[in-house]
Amino acid sequence: MQYSSEEEDNLLGLLVKLFPLSSKATLRKMLTSGRVTVDGKVCYRAKHEIAIGDNIEILDKAKATEESPSPKDQYSGRKLDIIYEDDAILVVIKPEGMLSIATNKLENDTLHSRCVDYVQFSDERNWCHIVHRLDRDTSGVMVFAKNKHHKEHLQSQFAERSVHRTYHALVEGRPEKESGTVSAWLVEDKHLHVRKVSSTYQGAKKAITHWNIEDSDRHVSLIHISIETGRRHQIRMAMKDLG
Repeated sequence: MQYSSEEEDNLLGLLVKLFPLSSKATLRKMLTSGRVTVDGKVCYRAKHEIAIGDNIEILDKAKATEESPSPKDQYSGRKLDIIYEDDAILVVIKPEGMLSIATNKLENDTLHSRCVDYVQFSDERNWCHIVHRLDRDTSGVMVFAKNKHHKEHLQSQFAERSVHRTYHALVEGRPEKESGTVSAWLVEDKHLHVRKVSSTYQGAKKAITHWNIEDSDRHVSLIHISIETGRRHQIRMAMKDLG
């Protein structure tokens, strides 16, 4: 089906007029499936502005599957290293030096803000919910949820410790032992500084860190780490305990 626009509108508004018996949810799915082109280019955005004379084509499902790139391939915004995505979650690599989510300083460029930009590229109503965090100077895999239900489900898995998290740290020198467990009580102040305290200190939280040496030379050691808890700077504090 092809249509030449006779008035200005947004793309979803035009589709509502072309398909008055279809729900907006159905029409949005048509967009996110890559079935709508504007002047020969696939368009996923419901609010894309349509001008008089724009040519709109509705592709059948088979043709759209064959010819339309996915929103991921079309996205040209801030860099995002995606390793898995479905309707419920988005799994990405957090680079070293980037915040997982903004602090009270309201930083603009965080991994969370990039994920939100990405999912809203195809539909402005979309959102990404943060499930867990990694420290700014830590790189690694992070999982974001696309709705509150899956956010709560994933966060409960982290809280129940059914999610197994492993890390690799390069430290100066070599620990005296080959492996061990560091159990400590940590407290975090309003400036996000973390220090070791006694178990009776107000606000103290227990941090349990297991470690073993994977490799080492005269100067540095590669440490394999698994954690039972998820405290801010927990691993750094544990490695400091090793001397």
